[in-house]
Amino acid sequence: MPETYDLIVRGGEVVNHAGRGAADVGVRAGKVVAIGDLSQASAGETFDAKGLTVLPGVIDSQVHFREPGLEWKEDLETGSRAAVLGGVVAVFEMPNTEPTTTDPDALADKLVRAKGRMHCDHAFYVGGTHENARFLGELERLPGCCGIKVFMGASTGTLLVQDDEGIEQVLRHVNRRAAFHSEDEYRLADRRPLARTGDWTSHEEVRDAASALESTHRLVRIATGLGKRIHVLHVTTKEEMAFLAQHKDVASVEVTPQHLTLTAPEAYERLKGYAQMNPPIRNAEHQAGLWWGVGAGVADVLGSDHAPHTKEEKARPYPASPSGMPGVQTLVPVMLTHVAEGRLSLERFVDLTSHGANRLFGMADKGRLAVGNDADITIVDLKARRTLKHEDMASRVGWTPFDGFEAKGWPVATIIRGRVIMRDDEIVAPHLGEPVRFSETLAG
Repeated sequence: MPETYDLIVRGGEVVNHAGRGAADVGVRAGKVVAIGDLSQASAGETFDAKGLTVLPGVIDSQVHFREPGLEWKEDLETGSRAAVLGGVVAVFEMPNTEPTTTDPDALADKLVRAKGRMHCDHAFYVGGTHENARFLGELERLPGCCGIKVFMGASTGTLLVQDDEGIEQVLRHVNRRAAFHSEDEYRLADRRPLARTGDWTSHEEVRDAASALESTHRLVRIATGLGKRIHVLHVTTKEEMAFLAQHKDVASVEVTPQHLTLTAPEAYERLKGYAQMNPPIRNAEHQAGLWWGVGAGVADVLGSDHAPHTKEEKARPYPASPSGMPGVQTLVPVMLTHVAEGRLSLERFVDLTSHGANRLFGMADKGRLAVGNDADITIVDLKARRTLKHEDMASRVGWTPFDGFEAKGWPVATIIRGRVIMRDDEIVAPHLGEPVRFSETLAG
């Protein structure tokens, strides 16, 4: 009697931990139960992936969806809509909302807000502060928490922890890998007078490479002394990448599509406020250092740092314009273009967008297209040629720094726990997102 499945993804090229090759994927009860030749099997639903590439579901481990408190920029529904349209199956959302996510009630509130509204699976960072440092060991083990996030450069409310003593107190109380925005607030404060009104090219001077490198040196020194794991977000300098390569025993590394794709000063001259983010877009020499880190295996994950602001806010003359740009919907097509142009292999893309998050954050049942795992699948057409446009962005702010970018490769389906959520640029099964589970929170 032939095997029967809830869903079979047939005829695609599967790229996963075992390499790449033609295979079918069989799903039951939301889990992958078979990978191989399933031509004799039947299924309640079949997805014809002939001519397409079947990847482990893409995970974006850094997004800012702005809810609660900043919903005019984005909310959990619109942000997750952009995610699944971009082929992303799960997101880790940041704590710099209003109020900030720094206690159990705030985390619980986000989980309640997400239920029945978010389209992708999700987890939330808890912000580390001077005030809650001694409680972080308990907070990081709460269900729905992906870890602790610390801002060493200016951020919302009380989230800034700029001093060594504060960083040490945070790390003393955490046991999971803590994530850091690493820019030295003391140096940033000294350099703010360097901002030239209306000149976005000065953003890179205000937040110079030394601001990032000095902060990362401090952070690694403290983490090494305490024997704690750290995750350095959105690394932007060649010096940091070379330094972190020597400290992989404690430090993991994130890079973003923006820093790998846009360069200063051209991006600031062309995009003005749309190119402004923290840490800044830097010159081609630093970008080459980031690509070295990708090729050498120093970089562990890709995150979009999706951080939308309205067009009106972005039009304010620098430095009154806010830092941050949307990116969750464009991560896959932008990075597949780099694959098409030979800057990284498809296998390395998979490692950066699924396997890396699985390893670093201890995701339970996610991050690998493997038997027994959640059936999270991103299906892409590597032959597709599409132009990214402002008007196609699902984010509430309705713009992208990649407007006019010619993408070589496109997400055609997003499958989450065996359900086809997005197909051919349309959400076909909305609002089914659930909290991500982590091995270190299962007994939380």
